[in-house]
Amino acid sequence: MGTDVRRLSPRSIALSILLSCQRTDDALDELIEQRATSIPQPRDRSLVMELVYGTLRQQETVDWRLDAVLAKPLHRLPMVVQMLLRLGAYQLLFLDRIPASAAVNETVLLTKSYAKQLGRDWSGLVNGVLRNLIRVPTPPFPDPARYPAQSLSVRYGIPIWLTERWLSRMGLEQAEMACRASSTAPSVTLRVNANRLTREEFLEKLRQAGIAARPTAVSSVGVVLEKGQDVTALPGFQSGDFYVEDEAAQLIPLILDPQPGETVLDACAAPGGKATHLAERMGDRGTIYAVDRKTLRMDLLRQNCGRLGARSVVPIVGDVRTPSEWAGVIACGPTLHKEPPLVDRILVDAPCSGLGVLRRHPEAKWRKDSSTFARHQKLQAEILVSVASCLRPGGVLVYSTCSTETEETEGVITSFCEAYPGWMRESVASWLPTTALPFVTICGAFSTMGNECGMDGFYAARLRKK
Repeated sequence: MGTDVRRLSPRSIALSILLSCQRTDDALDELIEQRATSIPQPRDRSLVMELVYGTLRQQETVDWRLDAVLAKPLHRLPMVVQMLLRLGAYQLLFLDRIPASAAVNETVLLTKSYAKQLGRDWSGLVNGVLRNLIRVPTPPFPDPARYPAQSLSVRYGIPIWLTERWLSRMGLEQAEMACRASSTAPSVTLRVNANRLTREEFLEKLRQAGIAARPTAVSSVGVVLEKGQDVTALPGFQSGDFYVEDEAAQLIPLILDPQPGETVLDACAAPGGKATHLAERMGDRGTIYAVDRKTLRMDLLRQNCGRLGARSVVPIVGDVRTPSEWAGVIACGPTLHKEPPLVDRILVDAPCSGLGVLRRHPEAKWRKDSSTFARHQKLQAEILVSVASCLRPGGVLVYSTCSTETEETEGVITSFCEAYPGWMRESVASWLPTTALPFVTICGAFSTMGNECGMDGFYAARLRKK
């Protein structure tokens, strides 16, 4: 019976994903995808997603509540027991539709199935703690006036080192907005493939299929689903009518403004969201060299390009910091690796801390610390320097990240422009719709950080080579 519980229960699958997330650096969506075949029923799949994402989003809050009813700190328990308690507590505290008795009993049953692996049966402790969680009144949150960082951390499920950082940099009001935005479950946003159909035509397709959706407020090609669902089952998925992409990310290619017939370098391109959008903006006329060093993610890029019909995208597997791994493909001539080829435009969607997309990747909160930003800043600077020589004079480079932090945004651009005076900044305002102008900073960059606009936290700056 224990084996069946661990093999078949949505809660057991959720637990295995949470444990893998704790033990590895694999992306949460990849961990879920690996186990998708063991979740045949859509209802069970939805429960697994809710349990995994919800537990990670609210982990700090859940841990605070558990510590209040535990005899010893949660972190001193075995990791499996910690996760079992979190899984049960999340259901009790945040999922009204699951009866408390079911949440407790299923968690206890699952705990019993781990007795042999753990060397003892922890189900008695789990049962007692979860039942105490039901009986004991909710303690008051930490006083925001006296303990603002702890208050934000507990209320919004954000690690305290990050709430301290945001309070120091933004002040209380903006920090709370950032915390709230980072802990709120996002809507599913799609980008309509303008080379296939208009947004209005796609919305009509959805309406006829009984799927509620609305146009995005800023992007002219965005659609927001009113209810989350399996996007691969939506009408037009296989035929490439849309791509899943947040509204903020949809605005980055507009800032680059590629023209039909041009040659574009998309650095750090996988899995192809911006590369395919660039192809759409260019009418699929021209060449987009999409470079990324991750082979598996480049396979996704090829699949997305095929589905969306982006034939102008040329995938290249290579480290963008090492031109010898990719520049020769662009040059395609006798000067292979000797002189850098010149392109018209470059997009650097740089690897970053990802703090702007915590609502989509809540596992990232527990894998970062204050040293994260310096490491990424070094990598981002190396990428910029590497690709800069490939741009023709007068060409445009757009640098973007999904980070909220100055070290990875303005800090990178300021340092680059100071070190290389042959570049000038241009305000992004001229290339964005009027509805996006509230997100243009005094430095002329695009930023959706620290606000509650319903978009992910993105940053982009536009540079021109003199």
